[in-house]
Amino acid sequence: MPSYDNHLSRRAFGSAVGVTAAAAAVGLGAAPARAAQETAGPPEREFRAARGRHSRRPNILFILGDDLGWADLSSYGSPHIKTPNLDRLARQGVRFTDAYSGSATCSPTRFSLYTGRYPGRVEGGLAEPIADRSVGLEPTHPTLASLLRDAGYATALIGKWHCGYLPDHSPTKSGWDEFFGNFGGALEYYSKLGLGGEYDLYEGDATYKDLRYYTRIITERAAEYVSRDHGGKPWLLNLNFTTPHWPWIADGDTEASAEVERRIKAGDARALWHQDGGSVEKYRQMVEDLDRSVGEVLKALERSGRADDTLIVFSSDNGGERFSYNWPLSGNKASLQEGGIRVPNIVRWPARIDGGQVSRVPVFTPDWTATLLELAGARPHPAYPLDGASLAGYLLRGEKIAERNLFWRVRGERALRRGDWKYYRGKAGRDQLFNLAGDAREQADKAALEPARLAELRTAWEKTDAGLLPYPG
Repeated sequence: MPSYDNHLSRRAFGSAVGVTAAAAAVGLGAAPARAAQETAGPPEREFRAARGRHSRRPNILFILGDDLGWADLSSYGSPHIKTPNLDRLARQGVRFTDAYSGSATCSPTRFSLYTGRYPGRVEGGLAEPIADRSVGLEPTHPTLASLLRDAGYATALIGKWHCGYLPDHSPTKSGWDEFFGNFGGALEYYSKLGLGGEYDLYEGDATYKDLRYYTRIITERAAEYVSRDHGGKPWLLNLNFTTPHWPWIADGDTEASAEVERRIKAGDARALWHQDGGSVEKYRQMVEDLDRSVGEVLKALERSGRADDTLIVFSSDNGGERFSYNWPLSGNKASLQEGGIRVPNIVRWPARIDGGQVSRVPVFTPDWTATLLELAGARPHPAYPLDGASLAGYLLRGEKIAERNLFWRVRGERALRRGDWKYYRGKAGRDQLFNLAGDAREQADKAALEPARLAELRTAWEKTDAGLLPYPG
């Protein structure tokens, strides 16, 4: 079977010279490209594993942005958003160019991360996303947290859960020792009112009153958590920001906050969607605030003296939304076009992985579950086989990743990537075929030119789909 190795990068999007070439490739012009180079540091080199190193089991910090688009970071080509802390994280580790979320909306991707499996394997994963109290992540299902806890890890989730509501569903029922954050899909950043008008900030299973800006609160909590000793145990922290998810309220926007709060209390069921608010400028402020917040947590980790032994993964739960910068990709959140599922993805582990590197190997969210379990010395539950493939051999030993299928399904859409080829059927019901190496924008449909390849990928998609739960109704 064909395999991926570093020479494939010459055919993939971008080039080995780092963000300057990425800026040129997406048509940003010479001046933004020079500015990107000045902030990005030395050119990236193609990924190579630093073999032969050894370390103890790592602490694990998994950071999720919320609705953050693929090109919303300056290290991914944004011409107007400055993200120095995340860019520095990339320079100190590996930046993945062809990384994907497990699904195109919030809840299903979180299911895929926590379980390491396709969202459609469990009832809660069929909600795209969860919008009521009828379903959630069942406490009996093994999770990344429960498996790591059984292997001796301290575990915590800070921020957005969005995998079910109390009393039946909660992080503390699914393997996390500690939880501080919100249960729902969105909340107003100051009042903490959720989609149904409920107050939605919790410590464990009890409400916690704090009316400061939400991102500030969870950043403080995360910084405190990574500073602790944890009794000598390694730890897992899932740090799930709501930024830059709507409503479009930045730190200090108290007037906008008060107006959204008023509308929620008046019974406006769509107030949090904030469809009459936001702007490109407001979105910039929110993403840059996310970057500052990540920087604060990283500083606390450095002060703890355990940064070298901490594996950090940064990603997004899906592609960007209305104000996101996704060029050159097509589509947004909720779509299985590249713009709905291709996401920024950065990995840093100084003890084992060299910095300043870029990888163009296609990976997706469930792969990280498998990877983290292997690196932590934990085993998947035999009754719940993983759908992701561990990247540990690739990252640490330079092993090639065999060509495989990356599968996605949402209501009305289907997609499968194998190598550079992507099979896609959107809501129009037409099968399409794209070669992403030269057409990341998915504009040159090769279906008529490659009917055998199209049929092969469609059959592969249907075989996987047949093993999943059907959508209700």
